[in-house]
Amino acid sequence: MPCSGTVIVVDDDEAVRSSMRFALELEGLDVRLYDGGASLLAAGDLPAAGCLLIDQYMPEMEGVDLIARLRERHVDLPAILMTAKSTEELRRRAGQAGAELVVEKPFGDGALMDGIHRALGPR
Repeated sequence: MPCSGTVIVVDDDEAVRSSMRFALELEGLDVRLYDGGASLLAAGDLPAAGCLLIDQYMPEMEGVDLIARLRERHVDLPAILMTAKSTEELRRRAGQAGAELVVEKPFGDGALMDGIHRALGPR
């Protein structure tokens, strides 16, 4: 499936951001990294096409809250929420905020890349 756009990775862990950049660039994808919700919200040049890959548990703002704030600003890029612990309540909240997918760390079964390719594919 052809993909275009930029993957925006928001995670407070520098090692995670770095490894995500490496893996996504190996897939031929453009990547932008942000260390938290505030830095993404302060960015004035978000791409028109792409997807959001947002960690749930960050110190300053949870991923679900960041997705909701982006939706309030009419940022409608597909959002994928990453978490170490997925619960029914978190999946419900993520869906209400506008996340298309919740994926659990570690990413071993291909669900993350499949979700990214779906998000970047034809809409």
